[in-house]
Amino acid sequence: MGLSYLMDMDGVLIHEEHLVPGADEFIGELRANKTPFMVLTNNSIRTPRDLQARLTRTGLDIPVSSIWTSALATAHFLNSQRPEGTAYTVGESGLTTALHEIGYILTDSDPDYVVIGETRNYSFEAITTAIRLVERGARFIATNPDPTGPSRDGSLPATGAVCALITKATGQEPYYVGKPNPLMMRSALRAIGAHSEHTLMIGDRMDTDVVSGLEAGLRTILVMTGISTKESMERFPYRPTAVMESVADLVGRTEDPFGGISEA
Repeated sequence: MGLSYLMDMDGVLIHEEHLVPGADEFIGELRANKTPFMVLTNNSIRTPRDLQARLTRTGLDIPVSSIWTSALATAHFLNSQRPEGTAYTVGESGLTTALHEIGYILTDSDPDYVVIGETRNYSFEAITTAIRLVERGARFIATNPDPTGPSRDGSLPATGAVCALITKATGQEPYYVGKPNPLMMRSALRAIGAHSEHTLMIGDRMDTDVVSGLEAGLRTILVMTGISTKESMERFPYRPTAVMESVADLVGRTEDPFGGISEA
């Protein structure tokens, strides 16, 4: 069996809306070799089709079927737990579309779940509704635990920060589906019909990408084009299988990525 690849999007393929040099060649090689791969993102705002358009603008040709978001992972998880259920959501089209596609009904009337996702339009009214529904027994789910997200002007409060507010008010902790939960990796593996023993995870963060890949049984590659550095890597009690400057180092060697490269 040949190799398959899972990879983070921001910090691996693109950085601040710009193509990481060599990422287009890397993706081109995977597609030319018909190597199964999936691009992952914890951000649940956009649908895979929206993300495909964003990637196309940077020069990356990636099929919609090769994009896996925390919203999709959350929808698949809910479908496996309670098919054709109901949910109250705080989020945007990436989350609501994913839930509609699995046959969920979105309602604020006694829902099975309260599902919190990423949005740039959090409202006090919506968060208050979420708190009251959780108090009444709705199960508390969130797409990802990231407390902040980046913007040109600095940090933005993200899903984890809003969930902390709801937890403080209700005493209930959410179940986070996205990274670093290895469930995100396993659902992506199932989506491309891959097995953990023959799959590599490429990421730029030790605390999400590498640890979730490790816990899902994958070999991992940490790249230096995003958050983590070689210095910050040393503070963690676990290590990636290998460290590379960027995905450009994999061009020409996607079928044998560790040939001639020492492990971390």
